[in-house]
Amino acid sequence: MLIFINRNSKVMNEKTVHVESLSDPMHYVPKAMFFTKGKGIHKEYLTSFELALRDAKISDLNIVSVSSIKPPKCKIVSIQEGRNFLLPGQISFAVMARASTSEPNRLIAASIGLANPAYEDQYGYLSEHHSTGETAQRAGDYAEDMAMEMLATTLGLPSDPSLAWDEREEQWRLSGKIYKTQNFTQSAEGHKDGLWTTVISAAVLIL
Repeated sequence: MLIFINRNSKVMNEKTVHVESLSDPMHYVPKAMFFTKGKGIHKEYLTSFELALRDAKISDLNIVSVSSIKPPKCKIVSIQEGRNFLLPGQISFAVMARASTSEPNRLIAASIGLANPAYEDQYGYLSEHHSTGETAQRAGDYAEDMAMEMLATTLGLPSDPSLAWDEREEQWRLSGKIYKTQNFTQSAEGHKDGLWTTVISAAVLIL
């Protein structure tokens, strides 16, 4: 239990704090975000992941993975614009999907799906999907579908797992509550000589 006291109070103990010392939660709500993706190939698994991060132009960040809310009024910017707000070594939050394989010619994919609400003062959803044996199109559609379903249920629309993807899409579109969905997907085939192949897709959040 916290007891709030004013600045001039002389009563202090281990259970009391100044109101001024509390963190403002608005400082931790991202104001912008950008999407990126990449692929890396190397004999070592971790190095292939590092090379995928480099390909995505985010290898110089200390990335913390988070789930999966697009904040209200969060602006989507290009990677070039977004990187202007992030310094090398900075702790950066991201929703990330990743997949790796050392099996020759094995198809892998990593996808981020995005579902935006009808009104910008509401929050949206991001989904992460990583798979083997799926094309980029199939993986992207699935990630987009997951994001749509999570957002739709928060708006009071029923969740019916028996419906096919196109049937759910039509149901949500007719609701008039979802304007836009998209996906950001990276796919690759496993290297022919069995080197590690890693793919990533990420939504990087800017505070």
